[in-house]
Amino acid sequence: MTDLIPVELIEGKIYLIRKQKVMLDQDLAKLYGVETKVLVQAVKRNIDRFPDDFMFQLNSQEFVNLRLQFVTSSWGGRRYHPFAFTEQGVAMLSSVLKSKRAIHVNIAIMRAFVKLRDMLSTHKELANKLIILENRITNQDKAIYTIFEAINHLKSEPKIKHKKIAGFGKD
Repeated sequence: MTDLIPVELIEGKIYLIRKQKVMLDQDLAKLYGVETKVLVQAVKRNIDRFPDDFMFQLNSQEFVNLRLQFVTSSWGGRRYHPFAFTEQGVAMLSSVLKSKRAIHVNIAIMRAFVKLRDMLSTHKELANKLIILENRITNQDKAIYTIFEAINHLKSEPKIKHKKIAGFGKD
């Protein structure tokens, strides 16, 4: 069943909010095949399983910013701001939503989070290598500039003119 949900689909539903990678309640509900209110009710019935670092509710500004990212609004007539679930919160959902589908969806979501983490790690390594390369190039550029300055200085030094002394040389 995890093959039925492409990792790319899940990756597209992971947002960066409050410097954390999260998934929203409505996206999770769609993946689990339940209504958003059913998911939220299950969470509220088990609220002790969802501390602030597992789940939080978006504030008004975050909600507006998120809605502005979408051309067409798929938010409907929500009466409350969405809940955002961190990776740990999504993992905890499997203990709250006990269907087979929930188990398979959670496995797929965990794999997507791991893939994103691996990609970020690779990007950080590449970024560090680029910084090292830039520093090398900058140092080489400085050395080349110094060489060119020295060459230009040598070219621009005034030539010593020799005075003609009477009786020597051609007149």
